[in-house]
Amino acid sequence: MANILVIDDDIAICKLIETALKRDGHFVITKNSATEVTVNDCKHTDLILLDIMMPQLDGITFCREYRNMIDCPILFLTAKTMEHDVIDGLSVGGDDYIKKPFSVSELRARVNAHIRREHRDRHQSFILNDCVFDLSEKTLTIKNKLICLTKSEYEICELLARNKGQIFSLETILEKIFGFHSESDISSIRVHIKNIRSKFSEIMDCPIETVWGVGYKWK
Repeated sequence: MANILVIDDDIAICKLIETALKRDGHFVITKNSATEVTVNDCKHTDLILLDIMMPQLDGITFCREYRNMIDCPILFLTAKTMEHDVIDGLSVGGDDYIKKPFSVSELRARVNAHIRREHRDRHQSFILNDCVFDLSEKTLTIKNKLICLTKSEYEICELLARNKGQIFSLETILEKIFGFHSESDISSIRVHIKNIRSKFSEIMDCPIETVWGVGYKWK
């Protein structure tokens, strides 16, 4: 069972999601405006479903303003299918997105897959050169400085670091990180890698290397 927060101005969609996720034993809170949500609402939340197109405060802006204070996966709900809209969502800290209209079975499967990612058992830590991965807290410290990564960014780093020198294609990274048939495509992995490199650059050169025409590896 997980605590899930749904933020969508469409009352009917909120009710549909609430009913669907309660079937799996989840506790669901719905908000019809992002302006109603406080950081305190998110403190004990395991996952947030966040609509992009909302009046007053849209999902992208909400995520940009509050992401550093929210430590759980954020899945965007969007009817917008243009690539730049997806990139905007991932760039501000979103972990994944679900396109409207969606089926109830797809919604439940996608949400439960992310919840499993959050609660799967891990060993305590993994150290590689100047990088220390806290496998319980899913945090990465570089040269004793904590780097602020989203859940998906962290998972990508851990995957590549654990398999140093091994080349992973974009398709393989997408499959291994999300572990289910995600509507995210390989372009979303490129965005996550770009974000990771930007955050690394504040401390050191990013060890994720592009192997042109093939994919990425941790060098």
